[in-house]
Amino acid sequence: MNWRALTAPATKTLYPVHRLHGGLLLLLLLLTLLLGMGNSLHSRLLWVGEQTWPNYYLLNPDAKEPSCELEMDVEAEVARRIAAYKPDPDDLFSSPPDPQALRQSLQRNLALCQQAHAAYEQNMAHATTALALFKAVEQGLATFLLDNIELTKYLFIAMFAMAAAIAALDTDHIALRLPRNRAEWRLSQVAQFVVNGLMVLSLYAYLGKLAASPGSRGTMDLQYAWALVFGLFMVINVVRFVQVPERMRPGRLSLSSGLVVPLYCAMGLIAMGYFFLVDGYASGLAIYFGMMSNLSSMFINIGLYVLVGMVLKQTRLPELLLNVIKPYQLPAPMLASVIIFATAFPTAFTGASGIFILAVGGVVYDELRRAGAGRQLSLATTAMSGSLGVVLNPCLLIVVVAALNKEVTTTEMYGWGVWVFLMSATLFSVVVCKTEGNWRPRPAPGAVRASLAQLRPLLPYAAVAALVILAIWLLLGLRFNEYSAPLILPLVMLALVFLDSDQDRREQGQGRLQAFWRRSSAAASDSAVHIGALLALIGFSICLGGILERSDIVHALFPEHLDSPWLAMLVIVVMLTVIGMVMDPFGAVILVSATIAQPAIRMGIDPLHFWIVCLVAFELGYLSPPVALNHLLTRQVVGETEVLAAERTGSFWHRYERLLLPLAVMGPTLLLVAFVPMLFYAL
Repeated sequence: MNWRALTAPATKTLYPVHRLHGGLLLLLLLLTLLLGMGNSLHSRLLWVGEQTWPNYYLLNPDAKEPSCELEMDVEAEVARRIAAYKPDPDDLFSSPPDPQALRQSLQRNLALCQQAHAAYEQNMAHATTALALFKAVEQGLATFLLDNIELTKYLFIAMFAMAAAIAALDTDHIALRLPRNRAEWRLSQVAQFVVNGLMVLSLYAYLGKLAASPGSRGTMDLQYAWALVFGLFMVINVVRFVQVPERMRPGRLSLSSGLVVPLYCAMGLIAMGYFFLVDGYASGLAIYFGMMSNLSSMFINIGLYVLVGMVLKQTRLPELLLNVIKPYQLPAPMLASVIIFATAFPTAFTGASGIFILAVGGVVYDELRRAGAGRQLSLATTAMSGSLGVVLNPCLLIVVVAALNKEVTTTEMYGWGVWVFLMSATLFSVVVCKTEGNWRPRPAPGAVRASLAQLRPLLPYAAVAALVILAIWLLLGLRFNEYSAPLILPLVMLALVFLDSDQDRREQGQGRLQAFWRRSSAAASDSAVHIGALLALIGFSICLGGILERSDIVHALFPEHLDSPWLAMLVIVVMLTVIGMVMDPFGAVILVSATIAQPAIRMGIDPLHFWIVCLVAFELGYLSPPVALNHLLTRQVVGETEVLAAERTGSFWHRYERLLLPLAVMGPTLLLVAFVPMLFYAL
């Protein structure tokens, strides 16, 4: 598979056979986008209605004239009812009506009747065709949103099914290495078939429990949907087991062949082994994987962020931004440092480190190689380019943390995240410049002027992005922040692709709409593969975390007699780093929120401090063997050949710099973040 094509500038798509699937996924994501904006649109319609028609909330163009009488002689009516009273001989407590109470009741009814007639007259005064049409649209939207609250869950399942099916067809699920012969190919397919089959069995066991529980029809429907999805995956595994690609040469299994088993399969086998053999909890895999349905909006946002990253790849923005730096002719160590600082903000906008690496990692790697950087330094920088920005606004990971844990807010975490980023990025620059040498820049005369001139092509992109954000605010009242970013950014990026498509019209004679659809569907096609691989990894990460939640591991690590916050922090640092080594960030956050967070806080760890440590520990874990997720994604975008060809000469540091450099930066950063703040509140 041509992994380098994944990030080649202006690439059409790596998977042209999936152009139709990409178009369908793009429409599906846009539908979820519109559904997510539904509440904002309805609020805006109510605001427009109130501004246009006073007391809009009370107006009803279909109102009927009240049947009550406006004119009434209260005293005569009281006298009539008293005269008409006849005692009931069978009622021991029967007594004549109280004239005063009867008078007050009639007066209140008369007042209510007058109000009803006044409201009717006001309705008639404003009962225009425009009001009727507007009210029908507004109330129709409200009814649709109320009646389809569960629709988001099924849209998420459909998105996951389509994306993961494409990943399964292309064997693009994340593994420690790719199959190199037919035997390893079939081993990967057998492992996926077994795990998917175990999930179907777990879903069957869960359905048996739900059938005996009243009021569980909606949950059962979701399980049937999941069963169909994993049944589809089993069929795909059988087909791919039989249809081995021609590029796979004959061969046998070796001791390292187990590395081709996708990570989600390894997690599923471990989790199901515990649930079946140790805990006797056959439905555990289905229940924990089903947690994704309950958090479907969050995982749809992940899909939207992946789309943002892949759409970014379809524009010239990465290339234009790097053109601003090129006139300074920075040596490789300094360019690596600048890239780490420059890519942090886009990383935050793509939601997580892996998405940014998939989108721009190839461009970063190629630019470093052109500047003279060795493969080891280039691979290390590419892997870290998507890491340090996860603590910056508006990163989705922090939004998830704040949503699951009421002790912290996004504002607090973003505020401290800036300082953590500056410290880690500065430490990266110091380490690289000290170990590489030749870091002093030697810009040519006029470099500043040439760099400023390269800003001019970026102005149209900035103007279009600002106009889209402004238009959404004016139309929907939706401000751009960490909560609305997953909804607004895809529209911004699609507008930038439309702007950039004019280049195809000039160079290839294509119409702008044709070029826009080609690029957009190509981005969705690439997104499908990565959404499927990431969501499968997240889902089975949650299942793996179920072991930690249901076992007594947390109580063993945090016994009741452990009252030292310093010792607790040491245990936390080790645990969180290990979790980051083997789990996806979003699944890891859900696990930590349910298991480790509260015991740690009870032992005296400040909640804000705990979660900042958690994010840094996760990033260290993503860069640490044996899994090192960011390195795996880097391998996908630059190609396995480049990784295998990395220099194996020189000192120990230079031979293994792609692994050692991230550890040398994030390790000390984690220790400083974990223990220095405790000097101010734990002594």
